[in-house]
Amino acid sequence: MAKRTPPLMPRAQRQLRALGERLRTARMRREMTQGDLAARVGVSVPTIGKLEAGDVSTSFSTVVRVLTALGLDGDIDALAQEDALGRELQDSRLRRTVGVKR
Repeated sequence: MAKRTPPLMPRAQRQLRALGERLRTARMRREMTQGDLAARVGVSVPTIGKLEAGDVSTSFSTVVRVLTALGLDGDIDALAQEDALGRELQDSRLRRTVGVKR
């Protein structure tokens, strides 16, 4: 039975398409064909095509290998590095517990 991928929210779909376009642009700037990139990453040409189209079925490990092959692996360190919402939530809990007497 084929693995089913849950649907994404529209914003996430737009983000994946935009990422695919940026990866395509990066590949083309390096004068690489999809075949060249696929060979370096160890995947098929259709997989590269799906990634560049923003297909949700592409594995995260494939994305990481593509970034590495394009010399963009430093971008991986920036993913989820700043967690403003998490910090705000944590700080709000701390403020509530400071005023509570036990």
